[in-house]
Order: sequence, then C-alpha cells, then structure tokens
Amino acid sequence: MHKALEITPPNMPASIAFEDNKLRKRLRRLVGQAIADFSMIEAGDKVMVCLSGGKDSYGLLDVLLTLQNHAPTPFDIIAVNLDQKQPGFPEHVLPDYLSRRGIPFRIVEQDTYSVVKRVIPEGKTMCSLCSRLRRGVLYRVAREVGATKIALGHHRDDILATFFLNMFFGGKLKAMSPKLVSDDGKHVVIRPLAYVRERDLARYAEVRQFPIIPCTLCGSQADLQRQQVSAMLKEWTKKYPGRVETIFNSLAHVVPTHLLDRDLHDFAGVQADEDGGAEPEGDVLFDPMPAGGLWLIDRQT
Repeated sequence: MHKALEITPPNMPASIAFEDNKLRKRLRRLVGQAIADFSMIEAGDKVMVCLSGGKDSYGLLDVLLTLQNHAPTPFDIIAVNLDQKQPGFPEHVLPDYLSRRGIPFRIVEQDTYSVVKRVIPEGKTMCSLCSRLRRGVLYRVAREVGATKIALGHHRDDILATFFLNMFFGGKLKAMSPKLVSDDGKHVVIRPLAYVRERDLARYAEVRQFPIIPCTLCGSQADLQRQQVSAMLKEWTKKYPGRVETIFNSLAHVVPTHLLDRDLHDFAGVQADEDGGAEPEGDVLFDPMPAGGLWLIDRQT
C-alpha cells in the first residue's frame, strides 16, 4: 500500500488549511464523478497512470490513490514514466518520489527526443510527432504490465482547447473523449480529470509540493496554437465569468438535428406532419430560457 502524505504542510494558518481541504475534496468529487459518469474504472482493473512529472499527471496519480483507498470496488494502480532522453531531464526525481510513497512504478527509457529533433525542422511544432511516438511506447508498456486502463492527465481546459483547435483549424466539432479505445483497438484510454480545472491542479500541486519537472521540449514553444487558444480561454474566464463552464457543458448536450452532419441526422428524410404533431427538436428561434437567467441578444442593424 502506498504511503499517504499530509495534505497540508504543518503550521499552516487555519484559513488556508480550510481552503486547501476544500480543494482536495473538490478534486476527489470531480474525479469520482467523471469515473462514475463514463464508467472509467471497474472492479479488478489495473490502471496505468502515465506520469510525466508535470502538475497534471501528479495530481491525477495522487487523487486516484486517494480514491483507491475508499473505492467500493478494488482496482490496482501502476505509475509509468517514459524517459524520452531529453537533455537535462532529472532521472532520479520520479523514482525517488514514487519509491518514497510506496507506489508501484516502471520507468521506460526510449530516446524519442532524438527522433523528433531529427525529423522536425528547427522552429516547427513537434507536439504531434512527439505525442504519437510517446503513445506508441506507452501502449506497448500497458501490454507488458497487464494494464486494463491507461489513465492520462488531460483536464477540462485541455478538452476545451482541443475542441477549439479542431474547430478553428481542423474544421471539426471534436474534443478529447473522457473514455475511448486506442487507435490500435487494444487499450481503453481514460481521462479522469475531465471535469477538473487547470488552476485547481496548479494549486493542488503547490499544496502537495510535488517535485515538478519542467518540460523543455514542447513547453518552450510559445507560439503554439494550443497555447494561444489556452490564453483565449483564460481571458474569457477573467472577463466573462461562467462562459467557459457553459461552453464545456455544451459538449455534453449535442443536438445533431441542429448541426449540418448528414451522417448523424437523416436530413433527406425530414418531412412535415400534416396532422401537426409536436416535434421536440423542431425549429425554434432559441432554446428555453435558463432558470433565473436572461438571454443576451446582440442585435446588429
């Protein structure tokens, strides 16, 4: 069994300790809710948590370990880190942390860094190739360790950023799925942080004093489209409270009849009912007004 660490440092002021305890409970609740909503973890599962050394994967591992101790159904956890042979990567940090906490783990050494640097021209975005190489190695390791689920540390903001990237640059309404089968069909990939905000994970990392390992491979590319979209979301959060939450909620309330995808809806078969029967998804100007809220209509003349 892994060793529990104190949630807050000793001698912390009571008011701060109270807020940190609320944060811990909120993360546990949101992760537990996502797991239940999408049936992410079942009895007897062996969950392989992909640990990069960043705040998100540390937070994912930590919360899953807490839930493991209170889960009504038993499941196992193994942490896996892919050492990509990045120059300056502190190889001792993760093994020391995981050993100290008594967490089963495996460190996989695979020089994907040199491959990416050799193939991608200087100054070009390398995330896509790096991600594919990394994911391929992790799929192989999942088979070797007998994992039934692969847990990734993508949070709510990652899902929203991916949604806008696909819409702005890919011409698709597509985000990150909280649970899906890998492209080779042999693994189930889950994202238990799907409901969690990035800023909560950042605060949680401070409270837990995780030994963060900065990423110098892709994080230094300040002109990435993903970072620009993330900056847009942060600006909206600051200027328009509630907007980001509303957009995220919309991903779970899709109305195919009011989009343009002919594969999702049989537009050719749409016919009027001469008897005038009610059509719940029929043409209306606006959806019903939210309880206690007002529609804001921007009229241009």
